[in-house]
Amino acid sequence: MNRDYDVLVIGGGPAGENAGDRAGRNGLRVAIIEKQLLGGECSYWACMPSKALLRPGEAAATANRTPGVIGAEVDVDATLARRNALASNWDDAGQVKWAEGAGMDVIRGHGRLAGPRQVIVTAEDGTETTYEAATAVVIATGTGAAMPPVAGLAEVGPWDNRDITTAKDIPARLLILGGGVVGVEMAQAFATLGSQVTVVEAMDRLLPREEPFVGEELEAAFDRLGIEVITGARMIGVRRDGTDGPVTGELEGGGTVVGDEILVAVGRRPLTDDIGLETVGLAPGEYIEVDDSMRALGVDGDWLYVVGDANGRALLTHTGKYQARIAGDRIAGAETHTTAYGDRVAVPRVVFTSPNIAAVGLTERQAKNKGITLRTVRYDIGHTAAAATLGKGYRGTCQLVIDEDRRVIVGATFVGPHTGELIHAATIAIVGEVTLDQLWHAIPSFPTLSEVWLRLLEEYGL
Repeated sequence: MNRDYDVLVIGGGPAGENAGDRAGRNGLRVAIIEKQLLGGECSYWACMPSKALLRPGEAAATANRTPGVIGAEVDVDATLARRNALASNWDDAGQVKWAEGAGMDVIRGHGRLAGPRQVIVTAEDGTETTYEAATAVVIATGTGAAMPPVAGLAEVGPWDNRDITTAKDIPARLLILGGGVVGVEMAQAFATLGSQVTVVEAMDRLLPREEPFVGEELEAAFDRLGIEVITGARMIGVRRDGTDGPVTGELEGGGTVVGDEILVAVGRRPLTDDIGLETVGLAPGEYIEVDDSMRALGVDGDWLYVVGDANGRALLTHTGKYQARIAGDRIAGAETHTTAYGDRVAVPRVVFTSPNIAAVGLTERQAKNKGITLRTVRYDIGHTAAAATLGKGYRGTCQLVIDEDRRVIVGATFVGPHTGELIHAATIAIVGEVTLDQLWHAIPSFPTLSEVWLRLLEEYGL
């Protein structure tokens, strides 16, 4: 294998793959360095397996909500088998074939910077090889699960996102520390697979970064599923009875919660502590700040780029891929960069619970903090004709945050089954700065859920 390339990519997740592919399409020689599975967190331990665990419960709920369907149930063994299949049985041969077919070399091992444009790769057997990049190095090492300093937590064998998405058995009782995206998605998945689930969240609601009504409606849905939600509570201690007995969590102010396993889902940390950042004057273990072309700030020369979670701008697969396309083109000589909308303001996010939580852009509070003259309009998607055709009990709040001075949407949140498929229209409206008067002439099909757009504009007064 060559030791000299135009571009070396450290990290073979979606962001790294896309950066390498984009640079390669522009004629550059590219190698991707990956110590685990090519395809990264999303393919094997996050996006794909988690959605496989969620989908059967969502489908059963949809069926049982529909008059004429009786007794749809979730098959646990079949669900786990499908999860395994969507995670390619944790075999990256298909991803390697794709990368090589795209003209990239795959180098197995742990990559570390050794100075400008130099990367040392340590193979599994301990041998080290130094590679040189003629043009650029791209860091795409992502993030890992953060573990809070809770007394006794490390000793009880806590699960993180990788443990729960690869679980072979369903615990009878599951404790979840954290009510963010991972916490609520796995709460729903494992409740439908048979666990008695308890979620403990330190903030006053689930998904605290989203609109307040999001947490309220999701908690109501969890209550219907039998999921216990404890908000405004901090876990201060954890113990396990014996080597494999139940786990008990102690809450600040008194009270305990018990489960057979505990999932810790309180956030992420950048995996930048052991990639040689100190050799180029950057701080290990921190997010790496970049400019709008994804070039690392604080590094001399135009050669170090950082894409995806490692730069901390938006910890989402789709934003990492977007950044990667920007970086790949820039490395190849194109004058391109992200926009304020691209990976900062108009970032779409979907939580695949039932109901879906789909949002893009600013929340009402964020818009107020920016001094925007705003107006907020809401509509219950359950009042659309499409909701009636989809079954009983279909409900959820949809909201637009509108900049009154410019008469454009700056934020949108949709709650309800399948609303994740509606959010791209809002993303287009925000990025394109489409005015409300123009949107009035965008006719939604009847009877589809997209009719909620018409109802929201009517609520505004158009």
